[in-house]
Amino acid sequence: MTDFVPLIGEPLALDLINTRPRLSGAPADLIATIEGLRAWLALEADRLAGVLDADGVAPPLNDRDLTAVHEVRDHARGVIERVRRSGRPPEAALRGINRAQRAAPAIRELTWDGAAITAAPRRDGPPGVRLAAVLAEAVADLLTDPAVATVRECAADDCVMLFLPTHPHRRWCSATRCGNRARVARHYRRHRVG
Repeated sequence: MTDFVPLIGEPLALDLINTRPRLSGAPADLIATIEGLRAWLALEADRLAGVLDADGVAPPLNDRDLTAVHEVRDHARGVIERVRRSGRPPEAALRGINRAQRAAPAIRELTWDGAAITAAPRRDGPPGVRLAAVLAEAVADLLTDPAVATVRECAADDCVMLFLPTHPHRRWCSATRCGNRARVARHYRRHRVG
């Protein structure tokens, strides 16, 4: 992964899509490698129960696992872009997201914790298949939420990040990233001498 800190804290589906930012004007991929994926998973650990171990560490991953995650991300980007613009989603992308979910469905496993019965999601299969299924479910959750129509792209010219606005006037993916840069540039233009 680069020294660029991924934008996280949006719905998991958007955080996944946002692993493809523009850096220095060029497209980048923060999860292009297994190491990059592991670093991103560590940032998202609290949302990936059942895929990561109890300490939030990803299991051993291989190139097939990386490909499975990339496929879900690519399908998610295509579908969310169309749906947020009130368009018909690409059928191939919907099939890909459904296929990823079916590969490792969640089973609510019941256990006794000494005081009560608890139910936690459990998935079978290789780590990458389970991870892709969790991410595909996050995409499905966002796509079926009416809020998907409000997903926006950052207003900064050089940013491609998507976000779900918590305030109707929000324009930037992050106030500390793009918002501050835009305000500094606007201030510079207003106060430029000569």
